[in-house]
Amino acid sequence: MNEITTVGVDLAKEVIAVCAADRSGKTVFTRVFRRDAFAAWAVQVPPCVVGLEACGAAHHWARWLASHGHTPRLMAAEFVQPFRKSRAAKNDRNDAEAVLTAVRQPNMRFVAVKSVEQQACLSWHRLRQGFSEERTALINRVRGLLGEFGVWHGRSAALLTRALPALEHDEVLPPRVRRLVTEVRQHLARLDEAIAGCEVEIKSHVTGNAAAQRMTAITGVGPLTAAAVLATVTDARDFKNGRQFAAWQGLVPRQDSSGGKSRLGRITKRGDSYLRGLLTQGARSALQAALLKEPLRRTRLQGWIVQLHARVGYHKTLVAIANKHARMMWAILAKGEAYDPDAWRRWTRTAPATPPAMSGVTL
Repeated sequence: MNEITTVGVDLAKEVIAVCAADRSGKTVFTRVFRRDAFAAWAVQVPPCVVGLEACGAAHHWARWLASHGHTPRLMAAEFVQPFRKSRAAKNDRNDAEAVLTAVRQPNMRFVAVKSVEQQACLSWHRLRQGFSEERTALINRVRGLLGEFGVWHGRSAALLTRALPALEHDEVLPPRVRRLVTEVRQHLARLDEAIAGCEVEIKSHVTGNAAAQRMTAITGVGPLTAAAVLATVTDARDFKNGRQFAAWQGLVPRQDSSGGKSRLGRITKRGDSYLRGLLTQGARSALQAALLKEPLRRTRLQGWIVQLHARVGYHKTLVAIANKHARMMWAILAKGEAYDPDAWRRWTRTAPATPPAMSGVTL
């Protein structure tokens, strides 16, 4: 036990695989535990660095290990995979050894451990996301079923939901189908109520939060987006700059560069898809606000949005706005600053300094 300095842990629902190494990196202990047995073993091990993949329950075990004197390090699974020796023989022991090798890399990037409060807030976001997906699936399903009887109200979900009460009494539809429409309408009402309840709970998490209030000052960033960012990002200073923060959310082009030639493709779509979706939806509202604003009353950012929309089109503009919002939120969180749309006026471009005269030199 005294030789162990680094531990790699592969988490699963029922069993937990462990691979431990000494100071030189040599493996000295390998075993697969049940959950309770792993907790009892970890208490007996002297304080050491424990590497884990950032998967389900990883943040819970990281907090638990930290409370018992260990130093937990969470890593993205894609960074651990290249260190597994055998791609053909994937098992818990090999995965634990790969985690051990990865956590010892000097340039490895780690995931910040979330607090209990952050995960509690994210739980409401995930529940709201599930209800929204279930609502979309139900609307698509009933649209397809009604289409079998010649009823079509377009692709708009709002038009279909408004037409459901009248369809309950439409004599063209068979009685069984009319009863189906009634059940769908009632279920949609329950889902709408559940989504609204989740939003109330989420908004209560940011009530009185100074950072959230500063972020919501940005047009297109509402309480839901601010709450999601605060619950997802433990410390914005973990990111070097706003560009890295936006890249972490998948809002930058994919690169395929070689030989000094830069090739950019579509956005990477890495990171949290839910947070990226909220930023994109907020970008829609920022774009509409900029287009509807009178030209002489637009802010500098809104003027940039309008010009970009005319040059690259609707969808690319949304991504650019979402990227811009991500960078702004990073500055607000990392530097503790308030949003100021006229901050650019305080920065004046200075002329380059005149080089000193070189006496005695003929040019």
